[in-house]
Amino acid sequence: AIEVANRIKYPVVVRPSFVLGGAFMDIVYNDKDLATFVAKAKTINDKHPILIDKYLEQAKELDVDALSDGETCIVAGIMEHIEPAGIHSGDSACVLPPFSLSDAMQTQIKDATRKLAKALNVKGLLNIQFAVKEDTLYIIEVNPRASRTVPFVSKATGVSWAKLATRVIMGERVCDLAITEGMPSYYCVKEAVLPFNKFPQSDILLSPEMKSTGESMGIDASFPLALYKAQVSAGQTFPVAGKAFVSVGDQDKDAFVPIADQLSKIGFTLIATEGTCHFLKQHNINSIPVGKISEEGDSILDYFNRKEIALAFNTPSGKISNKDEI
Repeated sequence: AIEVANRIKYPVVVRPSFVLGGAFMDIVYNDKDLATFVAKAKTINDKHPILIDKYLEQAKELDVDALSDGETCIVAGIMEHIEPAGIHSGDSACVLPPFSLSDAMQTQIKDATRKLAKALNVKGLLNIQFAVKEDTLYIIEVNPRASRTVPFVSKATGVSWAKLATRVIMGERVCDLAITEGMPSYYCVKEAVLPFNKFPQSDILLSPEMKSTGESMGIDASFPLALYKAQVSAGQTFPVAGKAFVSVGDQDKDAFVPIADQLSKIGFTLIATEGTCHFLKQHNINSIPVGKISEEGDSILDYFNRKEIALAFNTPSGKISNKDEI
């Protein structure tokens, strides 16, 4: 396993074969963590191989549902995840139609979907998870079956895809179903409902292993409002003032500048770790410096314990800083 991981280069996604919901999947960054995973995975099921894939950092993930009769394939919906690739699709918020993909990339995704459906001779629904990084399309996995996203896509498009798939499985052709391919003119957002409030001892770090216990949906002509509706119906609350904790990884600092600027303008006081505080100061954005949990003295944990933080932005890079910064 270590030889394979070093050949395709860390980080890698590892999992036992034939698991559902991403069970026991993990992202590993070095030989030591991989050896620990392999030892643990053998106790799960030693009759099947361990799968090792290259992990694409900072990549967009997509879900595509389609209907095929083995020859003709029609794309039911392209959903763009808000969380990056590496978070289980069941825990990711997703948007239909995509909010940041070019028309050319969407055409490429549809072409790839049709080719895969035909090559696999799928008759019925199929789900494909793609990733896009630096304008290159990658295939994560193809599932020749209905996905958990089918009810969401059906509500979003107004088409009963499961009923149509049943007719295809019974022998009808896609071209005889009188349906056309096309995305809605409004935005539909699916948000995962996570159980952390009800299970306070559970690990809140999202990973390839699914943790959500439900989902909500928001629809609006505006993407931000559709996202807001989905968040509210998932039980999230939105403060309008107070202290906002910000600690972002180097890869996210430039993208965070306009967000920090907006937070300051609408009345939030920014509390930032040293590196983020220094970076924001270079862009004329004021913040109050605070230590990390692992550092001595007054740390961000003290602010949280005093219930002074209304909002938090935390984008750690890598597993070590991930657990330290949370």
